Order: sequence, then C-alpha cells, then structure tokens
Amino acid sequence: MKVTRKIIQIDDERCDGCGNCVISCAEGALKIIDGKARVISDNLCDGLGACIGECPQNALHIIEREAEEFDEEAVEKHLEAQEAGAEEQETMPCGCPSTQIQRFAPAGNCQSANVPRAQAAGSAQSALGHWPVQIRLIPPNAPFLKGADLLVVADCVPVAFPTLHQDFLDGKAVMVGCPKFDDVQDYIDRFAEIFKNAGIKSVTTVVMEVPCCSGLPTIVKKGMEKAGVQVPAKQVTISTRGEILETR
Repeated sequence: MKVTRKIIQIDDERCDGCGNCVISCAEGALKIIDGKARVISDNLCDGLGACIGECPQNALHIIEREAEEFDEEAVEKHLEAQEAGAEEQETMPCGCPSTQIQRFAPAGNCQSANVPRAQAAGSAQSALGHWPVQIRLIPPNAPFLKGADLLVVADCVPVAFPTLHQDFLDGKAVMVGCPKFDDVQDYIDRFAEIFKNAGIKSVTTVVMEVPCCSGLPTIVKKGMEKAGVQVPAKQVTISTRGEILETR
C-alpha cells in the first residue's frame, strides 16, 4: 500500500557515484547503478536520512511523496539475500583459474639502494607475493592474509602511479578493487571477516583523488568496525598525474 511519507531523493546531476551513501544505509536500500546512487525499492528506505551526511556532493535529500510503506520484514529478507549472495561469491564454484590461490616469492628487491626512482621504474621487478589480487576473488581465509600488512588499492592506482611496487607493495598482501562498480556490502563483509580472523597487523589504503575512490577507505573502516577490532591504518591519495597528494 502506498502512503505519503518521507523518503530519500537523489539528485542525478550532483551524484558522482562515490558509494558513501550505500555504505551508510543499514537497510541496504541504496545501490550504485550505472554510476549513480539509486533507491532500489521504496519499501526498504526508512526515510530517516542516515545516508545524507555521508554524501560529499549534497546529492541526497529527504522529501515527502507517495511511496510504499517502509517494511522491516522486507529489509530483513533483503539483507539476508545480500549475505547469501556474498557467501555464494566466496565459494567460487566456477573453477575459474583466476580464483586459484597461489603464493610465490617476489621477483626480488623492487628498487636497489641509491637508484633514482625514475631509473628504477624502467627495470623494476614485481613485489607481488600472491594470487589472486581482486577483493572479490580473495577468500577471507586465504593463507597469505594471516598476520599480513595489508595494502588495499583502488584499481586505477597502478595505472596512474608507476612505482606502486617499490613504494607500497613490497612485503604486503594486496587487495585491489573499485568501490564504484563492485558490491559495497560484499566488500564490507569480506573485510570484516579478514579483520576478525586473519590477525592483520596494519592496513594501508591507496586511492585516487577522484570522488568515486573516496568510498574505499570508508569501506575498510566499516569492515574494521563490524569485526570489532582496531588495526593501525594509513590512507594515501594519488593525483591523476601520479603524484602523492596526501598521506594520513
């Protein structure tokens, strides 16, 4: 039944698809679709506006309009379906070679002492010590995560920043993904399991300066909060010209 009530409205012109609102919606009513935030079903939105303060573009507002009544039972079923979907992704029944866990010794020191970065970049060796690297493909119980220093990287960073291996990856377990195009809740749940069980020693998140990257550090933080742990964390922002803009 439809009633006139408060509900979230999203301004498409302002929304840049960063996904911060999706993370903050406890009911799972929001999703990034075609690069924009969407209310996926009116009956999942309680209209209280917890997501509004997380939007850096002021694209979300509470309005009154005719909509389906908020349905707590539908929310519970929706969240259960999301959780089941995350578990199904984790099992990876397809047997794709990209999901096969591998550990291997890095090729060697990425950068020799006293070698300028620009020169080293031309002859750098890989510091990667495991496979897979995509967040969605790494199971929380992967052996290379145990007691690791974790590097979480937005997937545009390696293209823009030429010395990622030398400056950040050496000695770390790496997880790569895009908060704009992948499932935000799956990311949060996955990181929560990792932080809860893997004994992560530290986490460094490296993102681009563009707005769609801004959700990744928040996802990592939400995963930590859900796991009920505190891990030393650092965030690095890279410019589109491949320069380090900020470290905090």
